[in-house]
Amino acid sequence: MGNVTHASAAKRLIVLSVFERALIPFRLVFIMWLAFVIQIVHGFPLTFLGIKPRALSGLLGVFTAPMVHADLLHLLGNTLPVLFLGSVLFYFYQPVARQVFFSCYLATNALVWALSLNPNYHIGASGLVYGLSAFLILFGVFRRKAGSLLISLIVFIAYGGIFYGIVPTRPDISWESHLAGALVGISSAIYFRRK
Repeated sequence: MGNVTHASAAKRLIVLSVFERALIPFRLVFIMWLAFVIQIVHGFPLTFLGIKPRALSGLLGVFTAPMVHADLLHLLGNTLPVLFLGSVLFYFYQPVARQVFFSCYLATNALVWALSLNPNYHIGASGLVYGLSAFLILFGVFRRKAGSLLISLIVFIAYGGIFYGIVPTRPDISWESHLAGALVGISSAIYFRRK
């Protein structure tokens, strides 16, 4: 009976530790859901908070676009990856986690604002998801340590298929965000590989 109690206490401590370290992704997901509820309750779309490429009014979207989603499916499609990838990043790579997370968030959106050819508003957190995925997959390969390689393998199995989204397929999907996120994630992995 004592072993069961110790085991359940250990599990609770691990969950608490993951949550404490990954507070930033959890907060972002909370804001994503709050923004969605505001849209539903008030019937007021928040698309104007997206990234409008090369428009002064679209600059705000560099900061706010990942919090805004078109519909429930879009929101659900980004919620779990942000929580999972963000938690893995902050739990296993805490010394560089904040810098990587905010690079994947802000640099990705800045690239979309500066370079996207699609004049429509770009919304959603998928650019961040692509950035975190690319970083976690490549960072483990660059580090060449067993634990990091295992993390790379798990993330690749779970999310490696998303990289098909970096090519244009549908006009309503921001492949530019996906491509920019992947490039920022790759750049971050190269930059931080010796940290």
